[in-house]
Amino acid sequence: MELSLLLPLVVLLPLMLLIFRQRKQQRAYLEQQGRIAVGQDIMTTAGLYARVVEIDGEIMVLEIAPGFRVRWAKAAVGTILTDPTDASGGLAGSAAPVDTTKRSPSDDA
Repeated sequence: MELSLLLPLVVLLPLMLLIFRQRKQQRAYLEQQGRIAVGQDIMTTAGLYARVVEIDGEIMVLEIAPGFRVRWAKAAVGTILTDPTDASGGLAGSAAPVDTTKRSPSDDA
C-alpha cells in the first residue's frame, strides 16, 4: 500500500469516529430533553436538585423546596433522577437523612 493512500486513512478514521461519537451524544441529549415531564426529580447542569412542576415550551418551573419555585430552561437539565410514575416520592439514589445535631469532641469519648 502506498504512503499516499495510508496517510489520508490515518487522518480521516479518527475524525470520523469523533463525529459519530458526537452525533450519538447529541441524540441521547435530545432524547432526554423529550422525556422531561411534570413530577420528575431532576438535577440541573449547575447541580441544583429540584422537582419539575410545570413545563411551558422550553421553560420549566422547578420546585427546589416546598413552596419555592424557580424558572429554568429545559436545556439546563443534566440528569433525570426519577420517573414521574415512581411511587416512592423521593429523589432516586438520595442518601439517608443526615444528623444535623451539633456534637462536641467530648461526646465521642
